[in-house]
Amino acid sequence: MVTIKDIANKLGISLGTVSKGLNGASDISEDLRQQILDTAVEMGYTTKKMKKEEHKKLCLFIENMDYTKPEHFGYDIVLGFKQAAYRDKWDITILPVNPEFQQKEKYDTYMLKNGYSGAFLVGFALQDEWMSQLNYTTVATALFDNFIKKNPNVSYIGTDSFEGIDTVVEHLVNLGHHKIAFLNGSLHSMVTEHRQQAFYESMAAHGLEADENLIANGYFVPESAKYFVPAFLKNGVTAIVCGNDLIAYGVIKECTRLGYRIPEDISVVGFDDLPLSSQTTPALTTIRQERIELGKCGYMALHSLINHVSVSKTLLRPQLILRESTLDYKDISHE
Repeated sequence: MVTIKDIANKLGISLGTVSKGLNGASDISEDLRQQILDTAVEMGYTTKKMKKEEHKKLCLFIENMDYTKPEHFGYDIVLGFKQAAYRDKWDITILPVNPEFQQKEKYDTYMLKNGYSGAFLVGFALQDEWMSQLNYTTVATALFDNFIKKNPNVSYIGTDSFEGIDTVVEHLVNLGHHKIAFLNGSLHSMVTEHRQQAFYESMAAHGLEADENLIANGYFVPESAKYFVPAFLKNGVTAIVCGNDLIAYGVIKECTRLGYRIPEDISVVGFDDLPLSSQTTPALTTIRQERIELGKCGYMALHSLINHVSVSKTLLRPQLILRESTLDYKDISHE
């Protein structure tokens, strides 16, 4: 077990100076404090507070995701994580971050100096600074919709995008659709890449060509639709699969604005099953992600990592929710 004395010996400084650096004292320089923290992380030092029952702390970092209202995608994920963690008497910090924060703060040293035993990272992009640091982290870390290879301290939690997209394509093919478009979210996201690859594979499996004129990447917001839907329609599309529900809301609005009827002319399918998806006009057929369960799984994976059980991946099964945007409601069994 690494001690303060070991850190002091490696840096050639006093025990008191190391203690000040680890405890945030103001009478040493910031550069020296950072050097002490970096060395402590490198050597695998754990503070006594982190080991005590009354100081059990986890952090949920959120980037690029709304989570404060029930209709937001992240709301239930946060709720599920907190519900599971509170049962084991963990204190939870919810901390929104941005790229600038990640440039300023190294992940491992931030965790150490704030006494966190582990973290759940939600909404991060592949190019984020912390994502590269997670290749080497010694901190128990659960990731939503991101994966780090060959680090036993990091686990991936998500919904099976390949099964979800294949279920959607199969549903549309069974309705007689052949000209199927895919409007996906932003690049530099693992979930974006997975859903796009899933679409190519599923179309091929059903004997259909994935027409590049009917595939586009926008952003995970409704406004993306207006930039791509007119071209889809010009190319004879009869169904549009969307990377999430927000994009689907925009697709329905844009198709309606251009005089197309949903679902008589164009079928539209989303992904997520946000609360508003049952209230759109028409109500949205979509893939449901059980977000409270995803949050709970985030905690379960993190709890396992903290207890030295290395969990690689946890994938929940998706569920197709049939509504009016692909079929007449009279033909659908109510949920």
